Amino acid sequence: MTTPVAAYAAPAPKAPLERTTIERRAVGEHDVLIDIKFAGICHSDIHQAREGWGEAIFPMVPGHEIAGIVAEVGSGVTKYKVGDRVGVGCMVDSCRECENCKAGQEQYCTKGMVGTYNAVGKDGEPTYGGYTQKIVVDENFVVRIPDGLSLDVAAPLLCAGITTYSPLKHWGAGPGKKVAVLGMGGLGHMGVKIAHALGAEVTVLSQSLRKKDDGLRLGADHYHATSDPKTFEELAGTFDLILSTVSAPLDFNAYLSLLKAGGALVNVGAPEEPISLNLFSVIGGGKTLAGSMIGGIAETQEMLDFCAEHGFGAEIELIRADQINEAYERVLNSDVRYRFVIDTATI
Repeated sequence: MTTPVAAYAAPAPKAPLERTTIERRAVGEHDVLIDIKFAGICHSDIHQAREGWGEAIFPMVPGHEIAGIVAEVGSGVTKYKVGDRVGVGCMVDSCRECENCKAGQEQYCTKGMVGTYNAVGKDGEPTYGGYTQKIVVDENFVVRIPDGLSLDVAAPLLCAGITTYSPLKHWGAGPGKKVAVLGMGGLGHMGVKIAHALGAEVTVLSQSLRKKDDGLRLGADHYHATSDPKTFEELAGTFDLILSTVSAPLDFNAYLSLLKAGGALVNVGAPEEPISLNLFSVIGGGKTLAGSMIGGIAETQEMLDFCAEHGFGAEIELIRADQINEAYERVLNSDVRYRFVIDTATI
């Protein structure tokens, strides 16, 4: 038996989000019912609600940065109990059988992971995300939020945190490494915090110096404006790793010139437009242009524990549900420091 739940949904592509009611499935044997307390707004929500990444499923309830409390568990659930503090990120299922799933990289499931929203579950029904008050998720795709993190600042970690933590770990950010974070927004500010906590020397590359004080406060050692051509002259051949969090088209040849020989430019921002690249930008210097997409469930738990151990979550602006459409416009105008989080009690 399904349960009606209040939510905010985009009824059609590019349409304003509006309050509505959705149906959540009954709690199955291995399911966890979560009372959502907070839901972050990710730029990905905007891309998908406006079909910037291609055809999407409507009505759409976005939201894959979910933090809440377990309200009910299925008879076969062993990992969680009522009252536990938990989170849900960008996926709610995968095939669990392919090589990638078995390696703990469910995000790269060869059959396609099931997104928290704008996807179709194994039951054939569309998935609905976190801009709502309740969600039912298989226990294997739920993570535990450590007591050291408040739920509101933990919510964005379920996407912004893991999206930056995973490539920083994979590409060896740490003591003795020079890491640049390109973009000082929802993803970028977490990249700065995490790279600093990992022990790297951190530089922010941003269009302007407008957020320099924030960048230094959050852990950056250096801060440069990419609008200044001298930046590319002064920093040529400097970095072991550049983490690009930008969702706009970039001059990748220019940014690749900032890498040391053997360095890597890893993209977690996903522009809607194709990029242009001169391959000599990577051939000369044996450089790598790579991409990364969130992390597996085990690594997401590792990231949450890491953030709690180092005493930080996201920098947030808490909003009411009726401010979602305004928040979308502000995200597009880079007018948020640094993640909007919806108080779902206001839905």
